[in-house]
Amino acid sequence: MSAARRWLVRGRVQGVGFRYFTQREATALGVTGWTRNLDDGRVEVFGQGRPETLDAFQGRLRQGPRWAEVRDVEVLEASPEAKSTDFKIR
Repeated sequence: MSAARRWLVRGRVQGVGFRYFTQREATALGVTGWTRNLDDGRVEVFGQGRPETLDAFQGRLRQGPRWAEVRDVEVLEASPEAKSTDFKIR
């Protein structure tokens, strides 16, 4: 069963390798989707996978890479997109 979620990550998350961290963690867990920087300083993440895998991915987003400071992660339900086989940085 495949599910999809969007996360809006707030804090010191741009300029610290957050999108690359996200891509690496998603790939390790088997999550497909994408991530991108937003103009307001947040990072948006879209992921698809099994619900329990998305839960684990969400935990990693809350930690972030070494130089990040994650202050808040807003979780939004999402509709699955066209079948993707990888995780992209936009």
